[in-house]
Amino acid sequence: MANYTANVPELPSYNLSLRPSLIPGVPDAAVTLLSPIVAYWAFSLFYHILDTYDLFVEYRLHTPAEVLKRNHVSRFEVLRDVIIQQIIQTIAGAAIAAFDPPEMIGKEGYDIAVWAQKIRIAQTYLPNLLAVIGVNAPTLANRIYNQYPMLASALAGGIYKVNGFASWEMAAAKFIYHIGIPFVQFVVAICIVDTWQYFLHRAMHMNKFLYTWLHSRHHRLYVPYAYGALYNHPIEGFLLDTLGAGLAYLVTGMTVRQGLVFFTCSTIKTVDDHCGYAFPWDPLQHITSNNAAYHDIHHQSWGIKTNFSQPFFTFWDQVLGTTWKGGDVSSRYQRDRLAAQRKVDTDNAKVASSITNSPAVDLVGAQQQAAASQKSVLETDGPQILREEMREEQEVRKAIKRTPRRKTGTFDPRSTLASVPGLHSRGTPILHADVVH
Repeated sequence: MANYTANVPELPSYNLSLRPSLIPGVPDAAVTLLSPIVAYWAFSLFYHILDTYDLFVEYRLHTPAEVLKRNHVSRFEVLRDVIIQQIIQTIAGAAIAAFDPPEMIGKEGYDIAVWAQKIRIAQTYLPNLLAVIGVNAPTLANRIYNQYPMLASALAGGIYKVNGFASWEMAAAKFIYHIGIPFVQFVVAICIVDTWQYFLHRAMHMNKFLYTWLHSRHHRLYVPYAYGALYNHPIEGFLLDTLGAGLAYLVTGMTVRQGLVFFTCSTIKTVDDHCGYAFPWDPLQHITSNNAAYHDIHHQSWGIKTNFSQPFFTFWDQVLGTTWKGGDVSSRYQRDRLAAQRKVDTDNAKVASSITNSPAVDLVGAQQQAAASQKSVLETDGPQILREEMREEQEVRKAIKRTPRRKTGTFDPRSTLASVPGLHSRGTPILHADVVH
């Protein structure tokens, strides 16, 4: 080993060229802007089909009755506001892309060699580090060189017999460049988004003005569904989602294609968190504890001040004590299901009653009948008949007022009148004639 000369190989030269588009003829920046939108609606459509045809009901967090009765916003309004937010999101993304320099290729080999060089330089510190624990690195390297030449060369301080970088150095450098750095970028970006959204989201709940002015709109969805994931006030949508993800992209120095993957995955995760289903086979439901069931608690009136974390991990809820601590929520969900179903049943009963008592109206015919009847009455004893009808109606009102309500075996004018075809109950039940003027 004494004859070996330690050296750091030179870096290779390179030539730059413009990166070809992922889809020929379509700039990568445009694909990055459009991919999250396509993913949002494709993923939402899947869940909307499940909702529409009432599939996999055993995994639904809420019943159709709850979606119908507990939400305070129409599906059209949700659709409109989501589209508005996506337009704002696209404009903001296009503004960022306008300042990005065009992406070039051809430097990858050079960048990998830079990491290999750093690995070689790091090896020069090994003999001194091993000496601290009493290991003579050169002696050990000489002893094992015949069996483990690469390990011996590293222990000796990066002294290699071969010219250039060792195969393991290049393999390690490629792993760092292609996997290690992107992984760190994604982890940091996730941490930035989670931190940004947690504290801003929590502030919007703790500050009455911000909640009333901005965030209360999102909470009109007490029963979230997939395409309502981005239903927000436009200003909140920009601050919470667009700006947070944009900062993560810029701070971590992602490439345009990395941004495409990050934005699309973030969008899919957000939709999944609002989908209203807890599937045991959905990987997004199990990678982290922040899933549809977790976030759904936050949308309920009894859990609205908990589970602020979104969209990836629950770290900040755990650290700051804002995780739901009420234990099993099944009884609360069951109560809400029953209440919503009662409202639906009541409405259905009203509709059935209306259909029975109010058949389709022939407006022209009704007007002709009313005119003919009025003429006939007035041509005979009209005033006297009208006075008699008025007196009879007053007598019925007095009888109703004197009769105890809901008493078994007692005459009940309400139920009697309701059973007579052609009579309608409108507040106070009275005998009347419907006249179309």
